[in-house]
Amino acid sequence: MSKTALITGSTSGIGLEIARCFARAGYKLIMNGLEENGPEIAKAIEKEFRTTVLFSSANMLFPEQIDEMVKGALQQLNTIDVLINNAGIQHVSPVEDFPIEKWNQIISINLTSAFLTTRLVWNQMKSQKFGRIINIASAHGLVASEFKSAYVAAKHGIVGFTKTIALEGAPYNITANALCPGYVKTPLVEKQIKDQARAHQISEREVENKIMLHKQAVKEFIPADLIANMCIMLSDEKSGTITGTAIPIDGGWNAQ
Repeated sequence: MSKTALITGSTSGIGLEIARCFARAGYKLIMNGLEENGPEIAKAIEKEFRTTVLFSSANMLFPEQIDEMVKGALQQLNTIDVLINNAGIQHVSPVEDFPIEKWNQIISINLTSAFLTTRLVWNQMKSQKFGRIINIASAHGLVASEFKSAYVAAKHGIVGFTKTIALEGAPYNITANALCPGYVKTPLVEKQIKDQARAHQISEREVENKIMLHKQAVKEFIPADLIANMCIMLSDEKSGTITGTAIPIDGGWNAQ
């Protein structure tokens, strides 16, 4: 019987690539996103890979919408075997000018939502003695950069949360791991490039070369399919002893 994966923020960027990779591997999916064409994206994946795909437009800012998404998925598909917390937003600003509402949104979407989804799938994973939880953190879950106080705080938080649930899940064959990628050319990063260009008053190309890829030993953006394939590997039944990790996929950023 095929397994089921819930992937938040999966209608664009890294999340969409992860969804496609899991569909290709035969998983049933619960996709989530705020794009207006989200249902069409999910339907196209369902048709292309001949699997079952549910779609939820739950906003990760609101606990009641997260609750409805997870409980509805369990009612329709009976199980969630793999949970991938990928939804995230970004805002770039000096700390003295950082808007409080942006801080709260980033902490809620990038950190608190992962706690809420995990909490909702936990008992079901415990009862079936199997669960794989993968949190898409960031290289900024391991190191910091200027002007990203909320994002760095949230991503460091998600790494700590991952380690905690790895310990709690170990007796029940529930693993938890965090992936910490460097810059991937997603819509989120494209926006960061524009924001950084304005903040530093330089060109977008200079942002890519002098700010983003400057910190990586390998001067290339991280391929989204590399992250997706890592998720597949960590979700395998044979990966039960890989847990509590924060795995850099960052072109050598953390090697310096």
